[in-house]
Amino acid sequence: MNANIHSHPNAQGPNLVVPMGIRSLVRGAETELLEEIMPLVRRQSVWLDLSRVERIDAAGLAALIALYRVACEGGRCFGVTDPAPHVREILSLVGLDKFLMNEDSDEVGCPEPEVARSAA
Repeated sequence: MNANIHSHPNAQGPNLVVPMGIRSLVRGAETELLEEIMPLVRRQSVWLDLSRVERIDAAGLAALIALYRVACEGGRCFGVTDPAPHVREILSLVGLDKFLMNEDSDEVGCPEPEVARSAA
């Protein structure tokens, strides 16, 4: 399965937004997500656009936590933008919205993510 994760060619600098082409971030999809996004997180701050993701489970949440942890250890930011309503609800229920969503970026010291989006 290809996660269809693409960087926007104009999104450069510390705030890369990565649109995701997958609809589910569930067991089985999390490995590919980690393989594709982890190298980016090690180099720069990254924000995942979750607007197309309709389902997320414990494996998907664990992958987001792993990416967040690596980013923090490297002095970078990692978060999600524009989560679908159900995904936003799940993130809130487990308390990850406070860490992964950029609603109060000044408090966590992370700049606003780029608004550039992929046409795909």
